[in-house]
Amino acid sequence: MSSRFYRPLRVVAIPVRDEEDRIGLCLQGLAGQVGPGFDHVVLLLNNCTDGTRERAAGLASGLPFGLTIVEREYPAALAHAGTARREAMAIAAEIVGPDGVLFTTDADGVVAPDWLARTLDAFAGGAEAVCGRAVIDPVEGLAIPACLHEDDVAEVAYGTILDRIHDLADPDPVDPWPRHTEHSGASIAVTVEAWSRAGGIPGVPLGEDRGFIAALRRVDVAVRHAPGVVVTVSGRTEGRARGGMADTMARRMLRQDEMLDEALEPAMLCLRRARGRAWLRSLWGMPAPEVGDVRGLAALLELPVAMVKAQMEAEYSGRAWEVLEAASPALRREAVKRCDLDWHHAAADLIVRDLLRRDMMPVDTLCVADDVSVR
Repeated sequence: MSSRFYRPLRVVAIPVRDEEDRIGLCLQGLAGQVGPGFDHVVLLLNNCTDGTRERAAGLASGLPFGLTIVEREYPAALAHAGTARREAMAIAAEIVGPDGVLFTTDADGVVAPDWLARTLDAFAGGAEAVCGRAVIDPVEGLAIPACLHEDDVAEVAYGTILDRIHDLADPDPVDPWPRHTEHSGASIAVTVEAWSRAGGIPGVPLGEDRGFIAALRRVDVAVRHAPGVVVTVSGRTEGRARGGMADTMARRMLRQDEMLDEALEPAMLCLRRARGRAWLRSLWGMPAPEVGDVRGLAALLELPVAMVKAQMEAEYSGRAWEVLEAASPALRREAVKRCDLDWHHAAADLIVRDLLRRDMMPVDTLCVADDVSVR
């Protein structure tokens, strides 16, 4: 066949645990894409005890793509989404081949009709992996107390302004503003090459989606957080994964967490982190970086010059940054109390305005907001 008509195969990998009532909507959402469609879907049934298999198999003949249903009985310690998503993606990768594109979502999710088209647009913009947004079903969301919705809005807003600091201090041409900050397994797409380079989905009990994005960044995969790529997920408080989103909501309905998500931090620390990463990337891979630049980065990170210099020869800048970030006393994670969120948000807002006003200061400047105070 002429290469003019060739396109990479597209396969969706879905881990499933007892989703008899929802798997139909999930498959119908994938089948109802406007424009380009999928070639195949892999369902990895993880220790299912209900009629999920029968329900999915009954729909197979009416779907516009091939359907593979794989049943697994994992030992209790491995019967979690990390194991199931990892194997589902591996099976999907065998189907699409080395030039293909892998997608993953959740069995309780319904992707938007333009989910695939918008994801392909992001790939066309240079991305090797695309993260979409997961939004809670508005009807099921009514069962969640309004105060939790309000807390979530405030937390997301703070995460967004911290990400804006990263965008201004360490811009990424493949992931321009506007973007979002989610790394949900409900909406991830990746080339097989990037998936393989990163070592696949981590087989961990919780957070396999965040762990996968971290693994992609470690090997310099270009990741796009596309705001228009959306999937609707359930708002249930009795989930399939212990410690997952449903458990989190159920816990917060009883008592709200004192601290924000661990990925959120004080704005000034966020700024230092962004500037350090930008500085490292500007030096990484240079045949002979200026000694003064290496010393300056080492001072920013409060690390020995020799350690920083050694990372200039790392295979990937992402791996180099991971080593330096983990070792840096100056970048030690600090939690943010929910009760202090307004103050922290105001501080972040001032930093963003300062960055915008100065039209992006040179990367070797230690801090752009030393004189900023909101007290």
